[in-house]
Amino acid sequence: MPQSTIDNESRIATHEDVPFAERFDVAMANERLSRNLTNFQQAWRTSRASVMADIEFETLRDRMKFAKTDAIDHLDHYLDQFIAAAEQSGSTVHLAHDADDANRIIGQIAREHQVEVVAKSKSMVSEETELNHYLANLGVEVVETDLGEWIVQLRHERPSHMVMPAIHLARQQVGEVFTEHLGHEVSREDVTEQVHVARDAIRDVFFRAGLGITGANALIAESGTVLMCTNEGNGRLTSSIPPVHVVIAGIEKLVPTCADAMTQLRLLARSATAQRLTVYSTFIQGPTPGHEQHIVLVDNGRRAIRDRNEFREALHCIRCAACANVCPPYREVGGHVFGHIYSGAIGLVVTPFLHGLDAAAGPQSLCLSCNACETVCPVGIPLPRQILDVRAMVTEHKGIPRAKRVALAAWSNPRAANLLMKIGSRAQLPLTRGRSLVRGRSLPVLKGQTSWRSLPALSRKPLRDRVRDREAPDTCNNAAVQPLIPNAAVGKRVAIFPGCMTDRLYPEQGEAIVSVLEALDVEIVNPDNLHCCGLIHQNSGDLPSARSMARRTIQALDAVDADFIVSGSASCVAVLAQDYAHQLRDDPEWLSRAQRLSERVLDFTSFLVNIARIPAGALTNAGGGTRSVTYHDSCQGLNALGLSAEPRYLIEQVMGDTIAELPENTLCCGFGGTFSID
Repeated sequence: MPQSTIDNESRIATHEDVPFAERFDVAMANERLSRNLTNFQQAWRTSRASVMADIEFETLRDRMKFAKTDAIDHLDHYLDQFIAAAEQSGSTVHLAHDADDANRIIGQIAREHQVEVVAKSKSMVSEETELNHYLANLGVEVVETDLGEWIVQLRHERPSHMVMPAIHLARQQVGEVFTEHLGHEVSREDVTEQVHVARDAIRDVFFRAGLGITGANALIAESGTVLMCTNEGNGRLTSSIPPVHVVIAGIEKLVPTCADAMTQLRLLARSATAQRLTVYSTFIQGPTPGHEQHIVLVDNGRRAIRDRNEFREALHCIRCAACANVCPPYREVGGHVFGHIYSGAIGLVVTPFLHGLDAAAGPQSLCLSCNACETVCPVGIPLPRQILDVRAMVTEHKGIPRAKRVALAAWSNPRAANLLMKIGSRAQLPLTRGRSLVRGRSLPVLKGQTSWRSLPALSRKPLRDRVRDREAPDTCNNAAVQPLIPNAAVGKRVAIFPGCMTDRLYPEQGEAIVSVLEALDVEIVNPDNLHCCGLIHQNSGDLPSARSMARRTIQALDAVDADFIVSGSASCVAVLAQDYAHQLRDDPEWLSRAQRLSERVLDFTSFLVNIARIPAGALTNAGGGTRSVTYHDSCQGLNALGLSAEPRYLIEQVMGDTIAELPENTLCCGFGGTFSID
């Protein structure tokens, strides 16, 4: 039987060797990749929903978040506690300042024991430090014993997913690499045969190895215990058969108590692989009798993350990769593009601290801020916000392309923006020909944007002008006027924040909102001096301009005497109600003003359901009750604002219509806003 040997150059650092743009183009041209990942994500969503029904997810998430917050806030205390307990159990603990330290420590252990073969279980930290490549250069044969890791090792690749390293590959590709490596035919279709072949090829490695290396899912401070979760059993073999066992783990893996580790177990497998529990959950306290155990605790930028309040919560991550499992861009390009070494949303956040801003620049540009990752994160990390903070760092470091910089500067100036919109609404006429779409496939300026789609046309008359010219309802006589729609908001003063899309592209939507508010008999206020909330600049990483526009918007809305500020744009509401406070967090005066503003801001559907409290059946006689409609949730509405029941209540209960739910109607539609024209 062929031995599963790996040549010393098998761990080529593909990410550094292949530029991001080239990796992106290759991934986009690979239809099989997108198909594999789409099938995986769809199956994972269904399975996750099933296993999450067994637990109180929000309760466990809060409990886990509390434990991780405690561990990171008191890192040195729990680190000392873990080291003392682990050493009392017979382990030797090493502290590694950076990746070089970690590799040097493990290399020295290998040399001292004259190790020729290393059996290695799954460890993302070892990928982070390039440990395999380091040991190979010392003449040590390193064999990955996790099936997915072994597959990508044979292909000279890095893992494309933190939990399922070979998820980007189809079974036919796995059969091909096994056939090539093992020297005999292996089925391209029979996955069971492939698993048996891999098991037989790898098994002897555990007995030949002088050193076994594993990672850790948690480090329990109170007992010095290592928690390791696997599905294949290779972790237990790697940690118990070779005479020397090395655990390599980041210092953020600390949890205070065994109870906290049990909470993590209940969340980890459900979030990672949609299992109730991994097949093997192993608690290791000290070495196997007669063996040695070394625990290498790695910093490598983690304390730098801890020192930045806006990124601190990234250290709560339990490496489940749920953020990748729901990510639309990840579905299209995979983890070799949507990430550096750590893939998915969390990878975009930690990469600048572990591998530098240049490594993060390309991958972070793919995030569309759909916010899906935060909704499934088992420790509630604010990943979308942190990715925007990374984008601001990248922009400060690398700048903004000239054309985009000029466009952003023009849009941040209300007068310039208004002039450009007026010019654009007239200049587009030869392209629109009276329609609401721009088609210009032959024009160089628009060719890249319209070669595969049509763009919405600019409105000749924006919403702000239409509302200003609109006739107010007749309230001349003093007799009480009954609202056309019974509701609890009668007499409230409501200011309208139109949002750029509604104002400039779809003013008819804004007029419909005004009509409904009039039917509620609320007093409508149209604020002066409003321009743009700054979302475009925030999403582009232009934080100085975003802050300037935030202050301008807050100032304009503070001058408005209104009970509520209502917008039909969920994206604008998220910026006003959530993002302003984060943008202005270092300015106490403006932070306070942003927080006060957020208390008055509502999206239109929330206002109708929670403030106006329109009763069920109120509009069944106004054209409703006979239609079957479908509804696609907006990313910001669903994931940032938590809107799901509200729009469905209005359609089904208030209007009396029937919703025929779309498959994957909560998934990003792909429009991407201004991201789509970068």
